[in-house]
Amino acid sequence: MIEIALSLAIIAFALVAIIGILPFGMNVQKDNRQETIINQDATVFMNAVRNGERGLDDLTNYVMVISNYARQYNFRPGGYTPGLWDIRSYTPTNSTPFAGFPITNGNSILGLLSTPRFVPLQGGAIRSNHIVAFVRSLSGPASEKFPQNDSTVRQLGLSYRLQPEVAAFGTNNTYLPPPPAAGAGTNALTAYTNYLAYFRTYSNNLHDVRLTFRWPLLPTGQGGGNRQVYRTLVSGPLTNDLPGSPFYFFQPRTFVKGT
Repeated sequence: MIEIALSLAIIAFALVAIIGILPFGMNVQKDNRQETIINQDATVFMNAVRNGERGLDDLTNYVMVISNYARQYNFRPGGYTPGLWDIRSYTPTNSTPFAGFPITNGNSILGLLSTPRFVPLQGGAIRSNHIVAFVRSLSGPASEKFPQNDSTVRQLGLSYRLQPEVAAFGTNNTYLPPPPAAGAGTNALTAYTNYLAYFRTYSNNLHDVRLTFRWPLLPTGQGGGNRQVYRTLVSGPLTNDLPGSPFYFFQPRTFVKGT
């Protein structure tokens, strides 16, 4: 009886340890699965943005809403003064406050994700754009994907916040030397003018693209505690195909002169 009691005690101790570590192992498995999904989705979005791809209409099944938190900075002596926040929202059914640009196809989705961080305006002002997209994961079990219409099943899939940032390389003028002093001579002025033209051409054809993923998506719309950033450089101009629209696309196989 003593041996049996000791054996049961040992088995009970082992079971308690196994049951205690089981949730930890399941959480590790869940985290690894989510990181794998994010890596796969990041490859799709990064390649689509950097190549200016068109026709990826399947993205409409996964991108729920895209918001642009924009703010205008007006030039003043000594710097810029910020204006009011301008929040623009784009969904598959409408867009506010500017109607006529719902995200009903892949072009509109990628055009918004490629919005430049800074857009120059008249009078030397600039508009700062902060894009946030709410996305259901493209990767994962097929049972969670379109044409699955059961909202309960679709909610089992991973959702996340995608924050793209597109900026001309050297936007902060880090590589731009100060203009020559008065009376420096014609050669110094010519050299500075040539370098300025080179710098503008350089910045117009090279962009820094960053995609920040935050997951899982919380009921409040905020991202969870997991974060991953992907970055690349894109050579080619970033153009607004339809003036007046919020859509921008890279043209990686072309080269333009600076203005």
